[in-house]
Amino acid sequence: MNGYEAMAKIMKIEGIEWMACYPSNPLIEATAKEGIRPILFRHERGGIMAADGFSRQSRNHKYGAFCSQGGPGVENSMGGIAQAWADCVPIIYFPDGADRYKATVKPTFRAPYNYQHIAKFAEALTAPGDIVYFARRAFHALKNGRPGPVVLEMPRDVMTGEVTNLSGYEPAKRMVSQPSAGEVKDAVTHLLKAKKPAIWAGQGVLYANAMDELREFAELTQIPIMTTMEGKSAIDEEHPLCLGAGNRTAPKPVFVWLKESDVLFAVGASLTITNYGLQVPDGKFIIHNTNNPDDVNKDYKVQIGLLGDSKATLRAMIEEVKAQIGPQGRKKDTSVQEAVAQVRKEWMAEWSARLNSDLEPILPYRLVNEINKNLDRKNSVVTHDAGHPRDEIMPFYTASVPGSYIGWGKTTHLGYGLPLMIGSKMANPNKFCLNFMGDGAFGMSGLDLETSVRAGLPITTVVLNNGTMGGYNKALPVAMEKYNVGNMTGDYAKIAEGLGAVGIKVSKVTEIGPALKKAQQLNKEGKTVLLDVKTQQQMDFSIYPLK
Repeated sequence: MNGYEAMAKIMKIEGIEWMACYPSNPLIEATAKEGIRPILFRHERGGIMAADGFSRQSRNHKYGAFCSQGGPGVENSMGGIAQAWADCVPIIYFPDGADRYKATVKPTFRAPYNYQHIAKFAEALTAPGDIVYFARRAFHALKNGRPGPVVLEMPRDVMTGEVTNLSGYEPAKRMVSQPSAGEVKDAVTHLLKAKKPAIWAGQGVLYANAMDELREFAELTQIPIMTTMEGKSAIDEEHPLCLGAGNRTAPKPVFVWLKESDVLFAVGASLTITNYGLQVPDGKFIIHNTNNPDDVNKDYKVQIGLLGDSKATLRAMIEEVKAQIGPQGRKKDTSVQEAVAQVRKEWMAEWSARLNSDLEPILPYRLVNEINKNLDRKNSVVTHDAGHPRDEIMPFYTASVPGSYIGWGKTTHLGYGLPLMIGSKMANPNKFCLNFMGDGAFGMSGLDLETSVRAGLPITTVVLNNGTMGGYNKALPVAMEKYNVGNMTGDYAKIAEGLGAVGIKVSKVTEIGPALKKAQQLNKEGKTVLLDVKTQQQMDFSIYPLK
């Protein structure tokens, strides 16, 4: 067999079920022969984003894969891989590569050289007989340590050679570690002595499938939980100990506990300082659990580091809590729950007028509220896009079960949410998958509605059609007024119809609920839907002082 056939067989052994692709790579044909479904997207970024969504939803049980042609295909793929790197998403990318004799000749754009800073593994195959060894290392990197993209370049002259050493290939295993008993004891002791502790839960909780342990630990200790944007859905947001999820915006309880807490327990989180997340105020005693040693003491001074898998760490901490204060812990003390409920009540009272506004064009917060009320949230997957749509929906959409919301965006690639939902639909064929995006974001990935139609992966896209880029009127007042920079127009429902989807225009508040119900029914019937919602720009966000 040749190298492409060998790699396809290895992918099958490793459990790869489908592969996003664009536009041409011999691996596509080889995987198809192995029963691995290739799905062609309209742009390299779209394919990577879909693989990303699949990996996030599969949570270390399955992994998204992507391949592209060499040259411009590798160049065009950098944005999607960079976002996956920033957000710690495990996907595997197989770029086509130039023959070895000319691979180092300028201006050849080589994947390993250019991707090494945005991938945890970026190598090029060196000989047909080495494919087995490189694949083993690549899949090991995919499944272990800090999640992130893995890149394995396939030079044509290597891949057309004969492979004779495939027999006996075994899939890479995921390995789990946990902190020492002493470290766990110290962490629990400090948390139990704290005056107002809080838990900061990241997406590592989701990847480790530690949601039950997180809830049990919080209930035993009566410590409330805030989640990061990427960690949203790690705890049922209707749980009385849930403060909510935050990026720059968040429910008011998040700001209150982040500001007033004395001990902060970050679990399954990198604690990376980003423009699209909340920063930890000074003066906290920080306990930090992560599976990546480079995260500890990176952006904040950490007093106790708990290096290891979140599930194993939380399980050890639960046992330590029981050893220190008994098997029921503090479950009978409801004072923290009552305090959280009070702040949440105040917050909802402050935002009630916006969430229930009858203004037309439609206020985005009313649209979010209608999405909340009209979806079967336990059987739906929702995501935002970059910019104001993210800032508006993140605090107010209630995630109920793990994976019911995908928060993303340590960097913010416009258009990410639409193909992300196509990958999510691949992982969850029986769930309603909805992305919430602005008109600017639609311009970046809107053509992949056709991919959704062609692939038989029906999703719903909600476009906030306000004719402008959010906030540009304040950031670029002269450019906006004099040259119309940032404004745009479009009939997105009509575009959707031209791509084979169903386009529905919504201009009245009373039309939102029926349109969402219709979209859910049409998705069940196998039809992709776009809701073109006439909204207005607004500049009010759920942000409260941290100092």
